[in-house]
Amino acid sequence: MTTTSKILLGAALAAGALTMIPAQAEEGPFMMRLRGVYLDFAQKSDAIPALGVPSDAITVNKKWIPDIDFEYFFTPSWSSELVLTYPQSQTVTVEKSALGGPTEIGTFKHLPPTLTVKYNFMPGQDFRPYVGIGVNLTFISDVSLDRVPALNAITGNIHLDSSSFGFAGQLGFDYRFADHWFGNVDVKYVTLKSDVTTDNQGKVSTVHLDPWLLGVGIGYRF
Repeated sequence: MTTTSKILLGAALAAGALTMIPAQAEEGPFMMRLRGVYLDFAQKSDAIPALGVPSDAITVNKKWIPDIDFEYFFTPSWSSELVLTYPQSQTVTVEKSALGGPTEIGTFKHLPPTLTVKYNFMPGQDFRPYVGIGVNLTFISDVSLDRVPALNAITGNIHLDSSSFGFAGQLGFDYRFADHWFGNVDVKYVTLKSDVTTDNQGKVSTVHLDPWLLGVGIGYRF
């Protein structure tokens, strides 16, 4: 067999071997994820001396919530992600006050859409870490902080701001385990605060919730 024949035969065998390797499906620019997210609030608040409430005594319950996000890839490395959920109900507790404590004083709902711009470090690989930065706009509604009549007799109705605009930072990774399908681990930090006002005393405190959002979920790349 001549050298040329050997080269042609080798090339044919290599081509045949390549045809036996399953091809990865082409990935489009859209991705959707479903996550379970644990809200871990900072629980920072100003003292209310007139009510005997010390600093950091106004707390909001930590909980798991669902979220859905939509991501668009402008380039293999650069993308933008919009994170959504439905309004979440939270319980407010005053850990210590002139009336004793801890005391649950009521609930409110919040809707926290978040938009980030992300840099994806290893596009095309199975393991794909990323970082992101963006903004969060939280809408606060259905404020009902009236479970303690003795407190409301002093303060009147208690109110929270209707919205909060803040910074969002993000770190995480996707892992491709099948064509189009990914596991996801995601950590976000969001700045979130609200003034606490009352009918009788005006502004009495500012609550800094600043939650960490610890998420795990699954994604599909279209």
